[in-house]
Amino acid sequence: MLVATAAGWRAWLAEHHATSPGVWVVRWKPSSGRPALGYEPLVEELLAVGWIDATQRTVDDERTEIWCTRRRPGSGWSRLTKERLARVEASGRMTDAGRAVIAAARADGTWEMYDDAEAGVVAADLADALAADPAAASGWDAFTPGVRRAQLRWLAEARRPATRAARVGRIVAAAAEGRAAH
Repeated sequence: MLVATAAGWRAWLAEHHATSPGVWVVRWKPSSGRPALGYEPLVEELLAVGWIDATQRTVDDERTEIWCTRRRPGSGWSRLTKERLARVEASGRMTDAGRAVIAAARADGTWEMYDDAEAGVVAADLADALAADPAAASGWDAFTPGVRRAQLRWLAEARRPATRAARVGRIVAAAAEGRAAH
């Protein structure tokens, strides 16, 4: 589906967000010279109805497409997404469907899932494991903030204690080798 304006995208979402499993949104690249809906307006309209963007890929020299779908229960909420949601709410574009998805995330804990990771807070289990391995601690310290954040987010996504322990082990082993585990 080719989307050129926020109003057109909003209208499509209003009609289909409750029934569609998702849609590939095609956008003109700025270099094409054609009217193009920017990324921020596209995503803000998604968030207003409880949807999210996912995979983006090139269609051809003039177009890209983004898979847009309902947000899965249990998925974490980034700081940037929360900032976008605040703008959507302040502008009066938030829908009841979007608010329901946020309420569910607050109830199940996924609203805060990434907060510590995005703040660079290293959980005690990982900190202890890194401290026990000087090579891993050195490797961890050499990672860029973005790599550390990605590792911490991956760790935060572990649902079972065994999975979390395994991820701590993988992060430490990989850091000792100077590479990211995930």
